[in-house]
Amino acid sequence: MSLIDNREEMTYAEYLKWDEGKRCEVLDGQVISMTPARTPDHQRVLRELAVEFAMYLRGKECETFTSPIDVCLFDKKKTDINKIKNWVQPDLIVVCDENKIDNKRIIGPPDLAAEILSPSTAKNDRILKFNKYEEAGIKEYWIVDPYNQVIEVYLLEDGTYQRQGMFFRKDVIKVNILSDLEIDLKNVFLIEAEEEYEDKV
Repeated sequence: MSLIDNREEMTYAEYLKWDEGKRCEVLDGQVISMTPARTPDHQRVLRELAVEFAMYLRGKECETFTSPIDVCLFDKKKTDINKIKNWVQPDLIVVCDENKIDNKRIIGPPDLAAEILSPSTAKNDRILKFNKYEEAGIKEYWIVDPYNQVIEVYLLEDGTYQRQGMFFRKDVIKVNILSDLEIDLKNVFLIEAEEEYEDKV
């Protein structure tokens, strides 16, 4: 995506001056996406994933958050906002370090991030964000395909993502960063997929 107003770079300080409700994601100072309206399929999957994580984490050290929430991938609370040039809004995150939870944003990489694919975001989620999440040190990354009802799980090993597996509606996923959480994907993909879709990611 081309930059807004043809700017060469954007900082988080500039972004904070935008009107409330107007959002974007930026990597290396470059705008990679504006927040689009979500489809019903996207909303259903995100809702059910959030329920699974939230119920398990209630009363525990880690917390889960859903988009829209800014995640400043490489920064600390003392970082000058004029120097922040990487922030994203993953669909779902899990944060186990309370020091990363600021009043208005998440500062530093979460422990887990999940992105739900759409035709307009698939390239960002599979390439741009994949690489930045790996670089930032997010331990576990889920790429969720609501159209084909599959979740790809990547684990960070020696600084590089390794695919743990692909999990379908009939499967149960073990959440690697949490010791005993398993999610039955029939509770996430509530409606059986049609055999064909007009648009696939």
